[in-house]
Amino acid sequence: MYHLIYCTCPNLETAEAIAKQLVGENLAACVNILPGVDSVYQWRGQIETAREHLLLIKSPQSRYDAIEAAIKAAHPYQLPEIIAVAIERGSAEYLKWIDSCLSTD
Repeated sequence: MYHLIYCTCPNLETAEAIAKQLVGENLAACVNILPGVDSVYQWRGQIETAREHLLLIKSPQSRYDAIEAAIKAAHPYQLPEIIAVAIERGSAEYLKWIDSCLSTD
């Protein structure tokens, strides 16, 4: 089973550092960085807005705990967005590629 994890970052530097760490440590096969995401959210009773970078992290579900811990350790936000969505269906070749990138053989 695989999942797509969403994580917003305050700037490109943070997004690239987290993406490279996750791929470099074989926690994720691929991380896309989508710049220019406008977020509107409530924080401590106030409506806030921010221009952020969104990470789309592709990985097996078995690596979720390690990914969450790595993001929390590297992320500057007090409460980073870390949301995992199960991939119910996908190209068999692409999912096989995820496994091949993360094999420990």
